[in-house]
Amino acid sequence: MWFVYIIENKFGHFYTGICKDVARRFNEHNENGLKCAKALKGKGPLTLLYCCQISDHSAALKMEIWIKKLSKADKTNLVNNRLNYPLPHDKIPLPI
Repeated sequence: MWFVYIIENKFGHFYTGICKDVARRFNEHNENGLKCAKALKGKGPLTLLYCCQISDHSAALKMEIWIKKLSKADKTNLVNNRLNYPLPHDKIPLPI
């Protein structure tokens, strides 16, 4: 199983990524270590806003690309359940 997630930094910017273990990946981002995404380094505190489970890597990549192409308003709607991804997925309740 793969997960697609959206993180918000202290400036209100969204970061979208995919991984196999959301809790581990979120901790890596929070620790600002070698495995932290460059876009998030030094921009904490971070908030995990959205997470969903996807069946395979290819589908997760497609959803990540779809989300990254959305406007900030549409991403906010996705987080708030007012916009649905067109392919099957399972939204994970937060916190993880």
